[in-house]
Order: sequence, then C-alpha cells, then structure tokens
Amino acid sequence: MSYNEHQQAANEQQQPLRCAVITISDTRTVETDKSGALIQQLLTDAGHQISSYQIVPDEPDQLAEAVHTAITSRNCEVILTSGGTGIARRDATIEAIEPLLDKHLPGFGELFRMLSYEEIGAGAMLSRAIAGISGRTLIFCMPGSSNAVKLAMEKLILPELAHLVWELIRQ
Repeated sequence: MSYNEHQQAANEQQQPLRCAVITISDTRTVETDKSGALIQQLLTDAGHQISSYQIVPDEPDQLAEAVHTAITSRNCEVILTSGGTGIARRDATIEAIEPLLDKHLPGFGELFRMLSYEEIGAGAMLSRAIAGISGRTLIFCMPGSSNAVKLAMEKLILPELAHLVWELIRQ
C-alpha cells in the first residue's frame, strides 16, 4: 500500500483514541496549565477521548512512573506530555521517558524543530522534543509553551495520529 492508501485506511477505521495528557511542571496548576488544556481541547475537538490528565513535577522518577502507569493501564493508545524538554538543569522529561521507548520516531522531533525554526529562528535548537512507541502506546513529548504545543498538535500530531495508531495495531 502507498502512504496515501495507508492513511485513508486508517482514517476509515478511526475510532476515538484514548489519550493520556501529562504536564511536567513544578509551578503549573490545573488552573494555570494552558498547554495541558490546549492539548485536551485539540484532542476532543478532533473526536478523541481524554483517558487521564495530570500534572507531574520535574522529577524523573515521578514522571517515568506516571508514563509507565499510563502505558500499562491499557486505558490509552496515546500519551502526550508537555514541558521539561528544554536544556535547563530541571528539564528531565527526555531522560525519564527515553528508557521506556521500544522505538523512536525521530522524524517528529526533526520536523518539530524545523517548523519551530520557521516561527522562532535559531532558538528552536533548544527543544529536545521526541516521540516514540512503548509496546502499543504512542508517546509524544512536547515543550511546555502553548505556541509549541499548538504547532506540534496542529501540524504534526493530529494530522497523522489515526494513521500512526493504525500502524501500531494492524498486525
């Protein structure tokens, strides 16, 4: 099958996907978490379900545990995180989640940084955004800014989400 045929088949069989949303922050609350709210809104607008939402501190062990729990709960096909992907000392999202991945999707980070570069210039290199697969769960790690989340969700994640999940479960 060609790429277009794969995407069409995935879209024809699309069911609402169950998505876990995790914000990584020492300072945000449910009331101030604009990026987490935006992820949830964009997902539900696209017809998907939010299976869980939580804010986890920038503590690698707590984040790894939250992601592992979401993976093993069998209550979600997709985990989307925001925050902790930069280069500051407390930014440990990548270090916490990479060991949980069976496969990496390097194109996500590469494309995200390319699109970010078009918007903000050389500062895009500060992002370590990644995506990958753990078992049959798709994981996206995005920066914490609302603009970055909007870019990643609208340009990369939502247009391919059904196709990506279909590829994971079809065999």
